[in-house]
Amino acid sequence: MKRTLQRSWLIFIVALAFLGGLGYFTFLLLTNSSDWVDQAYNGHISGSGGLEQAGAVYDRNGNILAQTVDGERVYNQDQATREALLHVVGDNSLNISTAVQSMYRSQLVGYNFIWGVGMPDSLKTKNDIKLTVDAETCKAAYEALGDRSGACVIYNYKTGEVICSVSTKAYDPQAPPEITEENQEEYKGVYLDHVLSSTYIPGSVFKIVTAAAAIENIPDIDTRVFHCSGSEEIGGSDVTCMEVHGDITFKESMAYSCNIVYAELAVELGEEKMTAMAEKMGINSSYTISGVETAKGHYDVSKANKNQLAWSGVGQYDDMVNPMQMAVICGAIANGGTTKTPYIIDDATSFFTKLGITLPGTENDKIVSPSTAEKLKEMMRYTMSDYYGDNLFGGLTVCAKTGTGETGDDKEPNAWMVGFSTDEDCPLAFAAVVENGGIGFYNAGPVAEAAMIQAAKSLGASAVQ
Repeated sequence: MKRTLQRSWLIFIVALAFLGGLGYFTFLLLTNSSDWVDQAYNGHISGSGGLEQAGAVYDRNGNILAQTVDGERVYNQDQATREALLHVVGDNSLNISTAVQSMYRSQLVGYNFIWGVGMPDSLKTKNDIKLTVDAETCKAAYEALGDRSGACVIYNYKTGEVICSVSTKAYDPQAPPEITEENQEEYKGVYLDHVLSSTYIPGSVFKIVTAAAAIENIPDIDTRVFHCSGSEEIGGSDVTCMEVHGDITFKESMAYSCNIVYAELAVELGEEKMTAMAEKMGINSSYTISGVETAKGHYDVSKANKNQLAWSGVGQYDDMVNPMQMAVICGAIANGGTTKTPYIIDDATSFFTKLGITLPGTENDKIVSPSTAEKLKEMMRYTMSDYYGDNLFGGLTVCAKTGTGETGDDKEPNAWMVGFSTDEDCPLAFAAVVENGGIGFYNAGPVAEAAMIQAAKSLGASAVQ
């Protein structure tokens, strides 16, 4: 009798576990079915067959970026535009996992839990997707990058709309290449969206972070006078500068991009304060951009010696940053120290915004105080007006910083330019990087300039005609 009772309890427990598991699976099926449909292993709709049923993808102005015509998936008529927007829109495959046609495939093909992808067309809801990007601006950035690997991103730091997102190298989604062992080096990294998923050695654009730490922790920083003789021994090894600047103020140090000043500041601030500011400004964090997690940057000096700590303040050592991350930081500086997380899917976000609902990933975060943001804006504006020259950017009022990130291994450095415009009708933050491109001003500068001018024109900014 006792044994029978034990067996009955065992059967009851197993049955209860089975029913619980079945209920949990049913719950997951109901709540996550569309996400499962989007996975790469679902080959029955992962190729062109699935997208042959898909809705159209438009840019912010209604230009068709991808659509289905007579059962065939076709892309924008202009080849340069197709290639420029490859990593945003995607192609018929799922190779670019962060692209809209990969991430939102179930929405585009009209997936329904009951009907699957086989719902009659007469019953399907509207499944087009409108993006915030401007095709002309993306094309301008793409053509400026040329055949070099890199990225360019521009977004509205007031609204969060991404106006430009371009990653190179790219290919024509209308005629994708066949990648083989013989040509794989040519197409290395081509499926990766560098705006969202790559990190680079920042070089001097990281001086924005070091400057913020100095402003918030060194009370007399504005009255300090530093001295640069071209090199200085710190921690037993030299920190070098590209020029001999002599006596230099903190304000001038960013314009002249003096390594000595920022190396000294990093050592004076120390590991704890430098790390705290890097964390606060989001270097070691990621952002969610319309469902896509950006790559995290890297700042860790916990094991650095004094010389390595010094170089970390210059944007070297093992510092790494993501292009979108740098654009968000610049946007926050322009916006009084508060971030506005970018987004690229227009329809869903605007719908919830009208209802007064804040979606995850679109919230604001204060990364520096308003006074620190104002001081950084002043320094970056001085860098632009008194060093780079206001003849750039087609009449826009721009605050900027360039960077030349030394990569070693006999490779050219990463070329950077980041910044923002302060014009009321053109509140745009940007980041441009050319991998192994050389000097930031001469190589990333023209990319940022071409893209920003076209973005301003597309937005109807009065400063650019």
